[in-house]
Amino acid sequence: MVDGAAKRDMSVNSVNRAVSILQVLARRGPTAMTDIATELGIHKSTIFRLLSTLEARGLVDQNNNRGHYQLGYGVVQLAAGVTRKLDLSVVSRPICEALAKEVGESADVDILSDNAVVTIDQVMGAADMTTINWVGRRTPLHATSSGKVFLAHMPVDRRAAYLTGKLERFTDNTITSRRLLEEQLEVVRDQGYGFTVEEYQIGLAAVAAPIRDLDGRVIAGVGISGPNFRINRDTIPGLAKRVVAAAVDISQRIGQPKPG
Repeated sequence: MVDGAAKRDMSVNSVNRAVSILQVLARRGPTAMTDIATELGIHKSTIFRLLSTLEARGLVDQNNNRGHYQLGYGVVQLAAGVTRKLDLSVVSRPICEALAKEVGESADVDILSDNAVVTIDQVMGAADMTTINWVGRRTPLHATSSGKVFLAHMPVDRRAAYLTGKLERFTDNTITSRRLLEEQLEVVRDQGYGFTVEEYQIGLAAVAAPIRDLDGRVIAGVGISGPNFRINRDTIPGLAKRVVAAAVDISQRIGQPKPG
């Protein structure tokens, strides 16, 4: 017998999966049920049940190629209810507040602007003893954690163009060698986050992870920054898990499907 709490958990899980199905269809267009199941890692019987429910509510329908599903007109009706443009800083703010509270450091959201990082929102952490306001400031790609995330995921030709230019040195720890930076960017792609320790300012360290859109493209970064006696090579792995989780949360709120 399933108790009330278990029923609620099952209901929440079903909602998460239904939303992920809609996000997959939004990205891929008409898609076979088996392909949806494969992408989300969910059994076909569960996908069929959820698709049937979504179809009954007009949110999906089957196109002329029977067995292939696409978004239905009901989604258009829901979209018509959106009265303001999606603002990344608004969507990410509660997540950054939770992250800053959890780790005690400043949390920020950054975007790529030309060949620089621009912070669009910042939440101060309880343990933060600095008064630096990064919002609106332009910082270098090669010497910041979000910058390394952007470099790691940008097109090869654009990254090469940046790295062949003169890489300014800000501290003794700034990486100005193209070879060494390329090696580090490969690690960033593999581990899912970037970090810096006193590469832009003495005493300052930071960790950042990518925010992705519906198509999986990196459109922003979320990170934390603070003194290097709290953020360092010993503490970064644990802090990075929290930053990556925040990035995934924001990404899912702006359209990334949630697996499982």
